[in-house]
Amino acid sequence: MTTVDFITALFYEVDAQRGAIPTPPEAHLWPSEVVTLGLLHALKGGGNRAFYRWLTRDEWALLPQLPERTRLFRLCTTQPWGTPAFLAAPTGLGVMDTYGIELLHPMREGRRPQQMGRKGLANHR
Repeated sequence: MTTVDFITALFYEVDAQRGAIPTPPEAHLWPSEVVTLGLLHALKGGGNRAFYRWLTRDEWALLPQLPERTRLFRLCTTQPWGTPAFLAAPTGLGVMDTYGIELLHPMREGRRPQQMGRKGLANHR
């Protein structure tokens, strides 16, 4: 599946979920296009500038009416209605991460057979 096929399929799913939403007459992008770009940015990761550079360099043919970078990301924040339908429910393992609060100190790793995670080398190890 090419990138164009993926973006087209993602837009189709967003548009099918949201149905007919009125668009202001002065808008250059449909609301479904804005939500698609927001989801694509979330899936691709990285910063705003890098995403916009990639979008204008590689996918310009899909969106010839693409607004300027800051206006595009302002549009993404003003139309948050589309993302909750595509987000998965949080799970216990999906919510935990190893950066914030340490769930297990590295010195105590391996003391219990039921421990959930494993830490890397840190703190005198």
